[in-house]
Amino acid sequence: MKNKTLLVLNILATVCCIGLGYKFLLKPLMAETIYATEYKQLMFQCDNVMRDHMIAKNRVKHEKTAEAIHDLKASELGLVSCHEYDKLRKVMLAWGLTAEELSYIGLEAIEENANDLIQYVETHEFKY
Repeated sequence: MKNKTLLVLNILATVCCIGLGYKFLLKPLMAETIYATEYKQLMFQCDNVMRDHMIAKNRVKHEKTAEAIHDLKASELGLVSCHEYDKLRKVMLAWGLTAEELSYIGLEAIEENANDLIQYVETHEFKY
């Protein structure tokens, strides 16, 4: 009876270890492998679209021309990419990646898309 109980407890402990390993190690690694490229693209697109939208919005504040208003409306359509980025971010968080890991992937995207230091600075800079 004692041996049977120990065997059951060992099996239970093994199953728990496998489950925890899957949840905290394998699942986040799988998410990064599957989604990282798409995440980088969407993050970079969203960053550019938000900057373009802010510039267009500020332009409308200073000059209320038909062209400025048209540019603002066009930039608002681009914000759909931010919605897709946010959805993918939530999926990756649900798969176990941390916010810090997602931030690191985002920095990799900026590095991959920045051809020189000036473009890298412009990516992080807001213009008013």
